[in-house]
Amino acid sequence: MTFTIGARAPDSVDRLVDFDFDTRPLRPSGFGAKVSLATADSITMLVTSLLVMGLVACFGDWGPTSWRNHLLVLGISVPIWPTVFVQHKLYTTRFVTRLLDETRRVTHAIFIGVVALVVVASLAKLDVSRAYLVGLLVLGNVFLVSERFAARRIFARRRSGGASMKRVLVVGTSTEAVALHQMFKVEKHLGYEAVAFVDDDLGASPEIDGIPVFRDIEDLVPLADATSAQGVVIAATALSLERSNHLVRELSEAGLHVEITWPLRDIASHRLTVRPLGRFPVAYVEPVARYGWRRVAKRTFDLLVAGTGLIVVSPVLAAAAIAVKLTSPGPVLFRQTRVGQYARPFEVLKLRTMVLDAEARLAALGELNEADGPMFKMAHDPRITRVGGFLRRTSLDELPQLWNVARGQMSLVGPRPALPSEMVEWDSELYNRLRVKPGITGMWQVNGRSGSSFADYQRLDLYYVDNWSILVDVGILAKTLPAVLSSRGAM
Repeated sequence: MTFTIGARAPDSVDRLVDFDFDTRPLRPSGFGAKVSLATADSITMLVTSLLVMGLVACFGDWGPTSWRNHLLVLGISVPIWPTVFVQHKLYTTRFVTRLLDETRRVTHAIFIGVVALVVVASLAKLDVSRAYLVGLLVLGNVFLVSERFAARRIFARRRSGGASMKRVLVVGTSTEAVALHQMFKVEKHLGYEAVAFVDDDLGASPEIDGIPVFRDIEDLVPLADATSAQGVVIAATALSLERSNHLVRELSEAGLHVEITWPLRDIASHRLTVRPLGRFPVAYVEPVARYGWRRVAKRTFDLLVAGTGLIVVSPVLAAAAIAVKLTSPGPVLFRQTRVGQYARPFEVLKLRTMVLDAEARLAALGELNEADGPMFKMAHDPRITRVGGFLRRTSLDELPQLWNVARGQMSLVGPRPALPSEMVEWDSELYNRLRVKPGITGMWQVNGRSGSSFADYQRLDLYYVDNWSILVDVGILAKTLPAVLSSRGAM
């Protein structure tokens, strides 16, 4: 559908700008996905109930009466589960909610559902097996969380292909607002598509990256109708507090989904809790949780995995060491001083992948550096040996660092171990990365590897330091193997 809408050019001259918007039917965002998910949830709980009944019946002495009672309970549960799930808001948010938060809601919902079944069964004078209830509680959690995890992956894949996108207006044309649009373009699995920017700033360009910019924020509701936008994302820096309050009220009344960016971009959502402080809504930021029992748990995890890993990969290490020795003169291991926790120097161990005089040749290659900041990266570094190239692509050269982990100099997961020379270009904020041990892998590894810029490397390291948890470590380790196997960004 083509329509004409008034806009104001930077030179304050009124003009008409024609844009051809893809106006799809206006409907609740993700309506089809929510119906599909609700159906899948109900089927999962139905199948789980039948499975638990079968298991309990196999190990118990069930007669016709027991089967009748439990089948009646199964019929009663059909309306209970979707009701409980709706009450726990399992269908009111898009799949950008943290998996841990969703798991907690699922666990609580199933517990309430089982309690509801017990109450209804008691009122109906139906004798229900305790083993059935316990099995339903346990397996219901396992199967429903697994099903919703699979659903996350399916919906993310669909959105990555451009389907099931939530069309939004972005309020603001600041760096933050443009960064939002760029993020939506790159991270399509989030499911957002910016259809227009809206900003009263007369100095703003009439178009940003092919997306039109409209001047009157007061026209957001009719503009949303015209573009079939289902929501509005407000850049926190775009509006005053008073205007934001007015706008949120107006947009919410019009049935639009409203989201406002949080100014602290590198604080993980699990550390934020929105709560009232008098009449002011405030976001409480939990303290950094890397001390006490958590530190002990991380060290224990490191020791168990590193110790087991050294035993398991020893044949691979031996084969790689022989290959290095036979194809290149010099030692098998490369030792280099790196900066550890609290700025303590240590020798990092790697399988040697370069010629012996690699450091001497570095100065001559300085102009060919493809990385910004203090790091040196080169796609076809002539100092890398033939075997070394294979070891780097597969990250096998990193395996000796398991010994660094066992000795307590490194962790399995942490910031990239930095060279002392790199610290010269660090700003004061980047020194915070020294609060934790460097890691064999980290957020920089699973988010681009060598392809990341120095700014990305800095941001990812600090994000990890501030938001570390055991679950974060497990998630990074789970993503590391696919990143290594695909050789994504390796140099």
